[in-house]
Amino acid sequence: MNMPLWVWNRRQSKYEQERVYGWFWMRILYQTALGRIFLQVFLTRSWVSRCYGFYQSSFLSRWKIARFIREFQIDMEDFEPIAYSNFNAFFIRKFRPGARIFTEDPKLLPAFAEGRYFVYEKVEPQDSFVVKGMDWDVLGLLQDTNFASSFFGGPLLLARLCPVDYHRFHFPDDGEILASYAIAGRLHSVNPMPLQVKPDIFLTNQRQVSILQTRNFGKLAYVEVGALCVGKIVNHLGRGAFFRRGQEKGYFLFGGSTVIVLGEPGRFLPDADLIRQTQSHRETWLRLGEPIASCDFH
Repeated sequence: MNMPLWVWNRRQSKYEQERVYGWFWMRILYQTALGRIFLQVFLTRSWVSRCYGFYQSSFLSRWKIARFIREFQIDMEDFEPIAYSNFNAFFIRKFRPGARIFTEDPKLLPAFAEGRYFVYEKVEPQDSFVVKGMDWDVLGLLQDTNFASSFFGGPLLLARLCPVDYHRFHFPDDGEILASYAIAGRLHSVNPMPLQVKPDIFLTNQRQVSILQTRNFGKLAYVEVGALCVGKIVNHLGRGAFFRRGQEKGYFLFGGSTVIVLGEPGRFLPDADLIRQTQSHRETWLRLGEPIASCDFH
């Protein structure tokens, strides 16, 4: 995949070319025979990412911060003004108070992460389906027959987080956690190039699943997908906990990652402009908290 990656910036109403972290190494690992063997035998194993995570959490990684900010032109005015002791501390940086506002309209579902979104009106209850070349299976994603059946024919929201992004994720509404569980797997990259080479990544990568009962949008399946060099997925709350709209749910340690939210049929509809971009095979970059769907569409 050598073509530039263009993303629609909704806020600025323009297309922007994405600068992909580690693009050269993605090409080596996923587009060469030797690279694919190295991935399968060694690099995608969870202990490798954990070891890399230990390095990112050590003082030895601190030197990378200034270069990373400069290379990817990150506006640090949006974030808390603190000193970072290592790269992982910088990677999970928090927004300063007031930098992001969650819509308070109960009929509007806010963006639960800041990143690049695909949205779909519904995913049909067939055994499998395809989302932009990616092989999907709701049961395979959730690994639970009882939970999966609730989301056949419902909407799907997918947020891809690049290493340059804010890597904390949030609850989109008030509610309660009905269930929470982990699914073991490998750790492939979730960048567009690996997805073309290995389209079942979201069914085979490690992931955390939470089933949420929300006040305004019914039941949601909230899935965090681990990726290459993601040392850990951290969730703050477990089964039986109550949460509020906009409350931080958790965060990813170093690496690109993905958050997927599935809804029940007929409970909400993604915004029309996001659907149009998805149908044109373009992701939309969205800020945390801005409206992305509505339960008032009849």
